[in-house]
Amino acid sequence: MELKRVVVTGLGALTPIGNTKDEYWNGLVNGKSGAAPITYFDTEKFKTNFACELKNFVATDFLDRKEARKMDRFTQYAMVASDEAIADSNLDLDKVNKLRVGVVWGAGIGGLETFQNEVLNYAAGDGTPRFNPFFIPKMIADIAPGNISIKNGFMGPNYTTVSACASSANAMIDALNYIRLGHCDVIVTGGSEAAVTIAGMGGFNSMHALSTRNESPETASRPFDATRDGFVLGEGAGALILEEYEHAKARGAKIYAEVVGGGLSSDAYHMTAPHPDGIGVIAVMKNCLENAGIKPEEVDHINTHGTSTPLGDVAELKAIKAVFGDHAKNININSTKSMTGHLLGAAGAIEAIASILAMENGTVPPTINHTTVDENIDPELNLTLNQPQKRDIKVAMSNTFGFGGHNACVLFKKID
Repeated sequence: MELKRVVVTGLGALTPIGNTKDEYWNGLVNGKSGAAPITYFDTEKFKTNFACELKNFVATDFLDRKEARKMDRFTQYAMVASDEAIADSNLDLDKVNKLRVGVVWGAGIGGLETFQNEVLNYAAGDGTPRFNPFFIPKMIADIAPGNISIKNGFMGPNYTTVSACASSANAMIDALNYIRLGHCDVIVTGGSEAAVTIAGMGGFNSMHALSTRNESPETASRPFDATRDGFVLGEGAGALILEEYEHAKARGAKIYAEVVGGGLSSDAYHMTAPHPDGIGVIAVMKNCLENAGIKPEEVDHINTHGTSTPLGDVAELKAIKAVFGDHAKNININSTKSMTGHLLGAAGAIEAIASILAMENGTVPPTINHTTVDENIDPELNLTLNQPQKRDIKVAMSNTFGFGGHNACVLFKKID
């Protein structure tokens, strides 16, 4: 059968450097850091006392107070970002066939704060299990797409993908394939995460995964720099409206880009560490290119996973060289995590949005905070260091990898 073409017709972003799509883009091109001391709880006894929290976000500015109380922050974020994306798409909810509109959402952890608070409250009590009746519905990872669907009446496929930090990229690939195969006309996809909590920070600190650059939070996320010491935890959401091409054309929708392919692979190596030679990453990028029917030399830009960890950054760049060969030095490579921190299950979504907006605006956002060359990284690679670079981007790739060895890669193409 002939596969349908799939395009992006709406975007929504709620990030540590901007609470809308446009604010997010302005933060990216201006090299804005979202890292700052944590305000949600006392971090005095924590190894890391900073993160990339949302700024000036009040849920009840967007959501009914009663409804907001029934939602963990990760669901609140999902609702706000998806509302923006739906509005941005100009989708007429009174005319669209809602049986053919789905929601496929990514979350690596889900309602961590809700789980944490309920357990702490129980532990502080007399042993009587006085749990909030909304405990389970607030906590479960699939509740975010459930709420998006309920609000808008979307009756197509509805579920959450969970593959750690690759979760929202997995969601986008699933959404792509549902539309390609003709099962849906439109899918709201993306991801959200809200792990800046006592449990989240404590857990990642115990793994030695987080930067401890407490004296200078804004420079702590420094992908590809020789002095990098771990990732900076972020939070927020990214939403994309994927739509069948002819359906979008028929209603005169603005088209940001075509989603031409997606790839998946597994490292099959270690729970948390990447394979040092990047074999799983090599496989996922090759799978993505083959799925899209795109040649390596056609790729102009790669938004890397680039978390600012000592092992991961080097392994990913080795994999890029292995896949793209001599063309690798012609690609604008960057890591927007240098500004947003690592949004875990939402990372793939907001980084896909960054790639799409880079294509639309002809500008590659910088990898900020780079001061010291890493001798393990090929100096010929263009890592778009510290300043944005103008570039006519026709094909952009977004890489996202997760604990457990999950690798996902999505490819976007400009439509002339």
